[in-house]
Amino acid sequence: MTFKKAINNLHLWLGLGSGLIVFVVSLTGAIFTFQDEIRDATQPWRLVVAPARAAPLPPSRLLAAVVASHPGATPSYTTYYGPGRSATVYFTDKAGGNYLASLNPFTGRVLHEQDLATDFFTIVQDLHMYLLLPPAVGEWVVGIAIAIFLVMLGTGLALWWPKRKHERKQRLTVKWSAKWRRLNYDLHQVLGFYIAAGAFIIALTGLFMSFGSWLQAASTVANVGQHYPLEEAPPAVDTLATVPAATQPLVDVAYAQVRQHSPTADMVVIVPAASSQQPLYCLTYQKALHYYHRDEYYFHPVSGQLLRALPHATKSNGKKLGDLNYDLHTGQLLGLGGKIVAFLVSLLAASLPITGTLLWWGRRHKQPKRRQVLTTAA
Repeated sequence: MTFKKAINNLHLWLGLGSGLIVFVVSLTGAIFTFQDEIRDATQPWRLVVAPARAAPLPPSRLLAAVVASHPGATPSYTTYYGPGRSATVYFTDKAGGNYLASLNPFTGRVLHEQDLATDFFTIVQDLHMYLLLPPAVGEWVVGIAIAIFLVMLGTGLALWWPKRKHERKQRLTVKWSAKWRRLNYDLHQVLGFYIAAGAFIIALTGLFMSFGSWLQAASTVANVGQHYPLEEAPPAVDTLATVPAATQPLVDVAYAQVRQHSPTADMVVIVPAASSQQPLYCLTYQKALHYYHRDEYYFHPVSGQLLRALPHATKSNGKKLGDLNYDLHTGQLLGLGGKIVAFLVSLLAASLPITGTLLWWGRRHKQPKRRQVLTTAA
């Protein structure tokens, strides 16, 4: 068996084994790319009119409004999205259902409650990340399929690479007038080549989401092997020390400090402390719905004292790489143009398992006809 034949067999069987998962993950990724734009156009409660010179209400007021609107609710984290956008509070009800409440951050009025179990884009996201399987299982299934897809990009390029210069033009164009077998071959080969670089970036950043150890390895490489302990674990809370309790709701104390330390940030996320032994965690993002430029803060779960601040400007290259991952994965790092590219790459990547399977099927069903002709001629 020649080397190219071995590469072809590897490409074939890896593709047949992972093709369905790659198709689902790529298609749902393409659909999810413009989820914020589609939500803004179809969900009016996401947008509000910001009064002149008015400051948003503190988070405790928003949490109280959610509990009053949905008795028995257990709120979790609160997000402010900046001027012109509603704030959100995630909560669970008595039955354990997960909901997202959208509120006017200036009046505290609940504008909408969304059941995440029936929300279209939440389902698309779960399909994309877990195939609707339990997260612990689905994350591995999707991650392994993505790793296989990265191998297939490499073997696909090896199979595409022309031996002679005059063949390059043929490998770069689709012969639209050809019969379906040749057209399908060109679509698989040519489109696969054109999207290879973009698909590699999207797949690799997706793999980082599935396997945190891979992202940690990439961060270590970006940091040239250096470690930054303050970035690698949250601060410990000294449970033996006696500290005065905050005179205001803890979330309000943390929110006020965050606004002082990151005054130009559009988006603020407040994650309540899970226990008296874990710090309250806050993130601020310079631009709403963009997740790269972010500052991080940890607060004492009793006193509200600032335990640690990680401004974006002081982070290591490895930490910044991790913060960049989502915006790079979705293309929004480059704005609307980047999203369009990510959408097209994901959509065309979803076509590769289809054209590849048709290519395999066509070759299998072509051989018997050849043997029949040879037998007749003999």
